Amino acid sequence: MKQRTIGAPFTLQGKGLHTGLHIEMHVKPAAEDTGIVIKRVDLPAQPCVAALAEYVTETTRGTVLRSGDVQVGTVEHGLAALYAAGIDNCLIEVNAPEFPILDGSAKIYMEQLAKVGVVEQNREKNYLVIDHKIVYEAPNGVSRIEIVPADTFALEVEIEFDSSVLGRQVASIDNLATFADEVAPCRTFVFVRELEPLLKMNLIRGGDLTNALVIYDKPVAHEELQRLSDLLGQPCPQVDALGYLNADLRFENEPARHKLLDLIGDLSLVGRPILGKVVAYHPGHSVNTALSKHIRQTLCK
Repeated sequence: MKQRTIGAPFTLQGKGLHTGLHIEMHVKPAAEDTGIVIKRVDLPAQPCVAALAEYVTETTRGTVLRSGDVQVGTVEHGLAALYAAGIDNCLIEVNAPEFPILDGSAKIYMEQLAKVGVVEQNREKNYLVIDHKIVYEAPNGVSRIEIVPADTFALEVEIEFDSSVLGRQVASIDNLATFADEVAPCRTFVFVRELEPLLKMNLIRGGDLTNALVIYDKPVAHEELQRLSDLLGQPCPQVDALGYLNADLRFENEPARHKLLDLIGDLSLVGRPILGKVVAYHPGHSVNTALSKHIRQTLCK
């Protein structure tokens, strides 16, 4: 197959999940062999960073890329959409240190990509063909990702939390043609008990019930919920029972599907389309991107 870029530029605007800033990004076509490149147009020299695993510097609640003076985070949803659409070359201009969170999924990216279409270029795609089993285990002894030979790119994930609301879930995709309908709409998620620690880490300042699934799995006094809501600058939700504060799940296993979405975005940092089947147990940005770094160091030389 030939390399591909997008058919026309498009623009997205929205709030940053971690900064709370209003962000504008412009996604533009790029020449063959460019890869995915991100430009910080708000900085004086408008520096760029390539969407490659060696530039990952942080993975707490999102993937952050940094090269020299340029840093940009929360890139995984946009990168997953580009990868699923088969886009090899693209320039992303953004005026903030992160991508907008939008609705917490890749749905809006895929809608825009469907509108502008794709353009086939002249150079051949540079596939990474997995010809032997790869196993990568995280230092925590919990997360593990395996990749085995396959004729296509397929993924399966399994997650499990010590939670009465979100326990064990699995999700899979055998063909990226179904990504737009089956995976892209699935939103990021957070437990109520995680909110204050994340805020103390100067994260999720732009989080709310419109851009994340919020899981309420342990009773909290109304006064405490009100305090957390005040810290987030959001109205206090009415809580009647344990569950999801925004109860309109798009899929019964939406959290697992979102973990699959994140995994695709992080594996796109290999910089080449992969032919292989990925099986991930308790994936997360740290183990996902560590695997991508390992692949680039060992298989992409």
